[in-house]
Amino acid sequence: MPRLLGVEIPGNKRIEYALRYIHGIGPTFASAVVKEAKLDPATKANDLTDEELKRVVDIMQGKYLLEGDLRRQVSQNIRRLISIGSYRGIRHKRGLPCRGQRTSTNARTRKGPRRTVGAMRDKSVRAAARTSAKSSK
Repeated sequence: MPRLLGVEIPGNKRIEYALRYIHGIGPTFASAVVKEAKLDPATKANDLTDEELKRVVDIMQGKYLLEGDLRRQVSQNIRRLISIGSYRGIRHKRGLPCRGQRTSTNARTRKGPRRTVGAMRDKSVRAAARTSAKSSK
């Protein structure tokens, strides 16, 4: 498995698909890098020579922020939104969607699993609550 920018990319996949395992590289950028490096898109990542890998890394580092730098910048942007108290920052802080999606029915990915409020599900707990309510009267 070749290692690019601190990430092990799968060696058994074509180079344009293997590059997508690096944070910040999508389909368009991956194909542009392969074309600019003058590589055959059908080449497997394991079959690349050291010189070709170096060419790919130089192209990627020259164009965009990738991996750690990109993650750091995104987290700094979110921290800035939270610190200035913007609407998006508050939504990030509360763990709710911040791009205008509805939350009354969906948004389970951001909100997490449902938590029942007020209803007791276990029959023994319900019975104990009834008896304690009767004895307090």
